[in-house]
Amino acid sequence: MTSLTEDDITALSEILIGTVAAGASVGWIHPPTIDEANAYWAGVIKPGNVLLCGFDGDRIVATGQLELAQRANGRHRAEVNKVLVQLSRQGEGLGRQMMAALEEAARAEGCTLLHLDTNADDTTNTFYRRLGWSVAGTIPDWARSGADGALHGTTFYYKQLA
Repeated sequence: MTSLTEDDITALSEILIGTVAAGASVGWIHPPTIDEANAYWAGVIKPGNVLLCGFDGDRIVATGQLELAQRANGRHRAEVNKVLVQLSRQGEGLGRQMMAALEEAARAEGCTLLHLDTNADDTTNTFYRRLGWSVAGTIPDWARSGADGALHGTTFYYKQLA
């Protein structure tokens, strides 16, 4: 995808707002307003970012991003960001499919190493481990939780691509 339509941005914004409202730690403490979410997605398409979207017909139901390292000594790696699935579609394997697509996209970009982070107490930790990701470590008090405002640890993961 090289550009986002207004409908795409709306669908992505609805997924983001719903995911944050459900407690996901993806950069927001409270769900963004629709204008904040729209502005975020409008700014995602830029050099160094790869945005993937999963569709059901013409409607986006899942998304994920790669942030490609830009420095010469790190161009073999990318960070996985904002892997989100529409709440009503969670549990259907879309997150797993999105992660596989992100790995494929990373390989196409010449990446051999991926990394990501997630709330240390979140169920996504089990998800990433099942997908073959390795724990690099956990840093305490890394991010503030939207649920109660408390600081929580963040676990960092990596995956070497074959």
